[in-house]
Amino acid sequence: MVRTPAAVRDAERWTAHNYHPLPVVISSAEGAWLTDVDGRRYLDCLAGYSALNFGHRHPQLIAAAHAQLDRLTLTSRAFIHDQFADFCRELAELCGKELVLPMNTGAEAVETAIKVARKWGYQVKGVPAGQATIVVAEGNFHGRTTTIVSFSTDTDARDDFGPYTPGFRIVPYGDLAALEAAIDDTTVAVLIEPIQGEQGVVVPPEGYLPGVRRVCTERNVLFVADEIQSGLGRTGETFACDHEGVTPDMYLLGKALGGGIVPVSAVVADADVLGVLRPGQHGSTFGGNPLACAVATEVVRLLATGEFQHRSAELGARLHESLRALIGQGLVAVRGRGLWAGIDIDPALMTGREACERLAERGVLAKDTHGSTIRLAPPLVVTAEELDHAVAQLAAVLAGAR
Repeated sequence: MVRTPAAVRDAERWTAHNYHPLPVVISSAEGAWLTDVDGRRYLDCLAGYSALNFGHRHPQLIAAAHAQLDRLTLTSRAFIHDQFADFCRELAELCGKELVLPMNTGAEAVETAIKVARKWGYQVKGVPAGQATIVVAEGNFHGRTTTIVSFSTDTDARDDFGPYTPGFRIVPYGDLAALEAAIDDTTVAVLIEPIQGEQGVVVPPEGYLPGVRRVCTERNVLFVADEIQSGLGRTGETFACDHEGVTPDMYLLGKALGGGIVPVSAVVADADVLGVLRPGQHGSTFGGNPLACAVATEVVRLLATGEFQHRSAELGARLHESLRALIGQGLVAVRGRGLWAGIDIDPALMTGREACERLAERGVLAKDTHGSTIRLAPPLVVTAEELDHAVAQLAAVLAGAR
């Protein structure tokens, strides 16, 4: 599989080893396909962890980026630029909320939400100063900053990065009773992923999200939904929360919001929540910059048509049906929604890493997580035939290992 050993060796030589990439060196891409430096093509079944929901180099997004590059790329929030208001208004309308706070990365959006929730707790709920708590779930992945890894249960993400930030209570994911029991008068927010991506595309039990919404309302606690991976069309709805008719108090968005071109994230909420911030209390030099807003506005407009949500739902049903047919033939479980699947390979056959290496040899790129689990998240522009091809390659890998 390694056709470019020099490029792989150079990457390993000159970069910190905080990733363990497959030995494939990509030089170009379009739609759902990647091409390496030797001209070999691969079907992308990761889509940048959902950052490429609209595929590589989507024409509408590339055009918006080119047009903005010719005019203005950065002002900082010290000034207002002509792309800012449209982006914030259209994203707020897509979410059914009143205000948008743009940032850059998903981790920044989560950090912003933590700060806002605490400030809301002190100023609105009346929590005593310095005592705010936030309830989170086991198996979560919200980023890798010091504060965020403080409430991670992933030893790779957490170990040796202490001392850790206090103020978080961890409960089992999907356990509504445990979540409710963890809430007291100091609790300002419940922060969860509607579907846990890094954990292996884990969907909570039916009724869990409506239950979280009910408990948060009854106990005067903010429901913060981290839709950074699950949102913006990935699951067959605009947001994963939509599958159960749930509206959180805060949406955390990122990844696909930048169209695979620039990092863009956002916290979206009503004025009674985001309105607690005042000038000078939070910010970002690049957050809401003109280039980011131009691209992200086009992303919102693509989603406003409903086309990509429909594609994800329709093609996702096909993908999951095909994957479930492999249970007992090397797969032991399939989870997910829309064009997002977590598959557990029989660990007696191979690890998830080994499966991804063998898939890459057959021209399909995916990513393992947690032992023998693989995540599949092709761009929403993928075709039915391309999905069938990916599943056929997986079936061949499993057959070869049996």
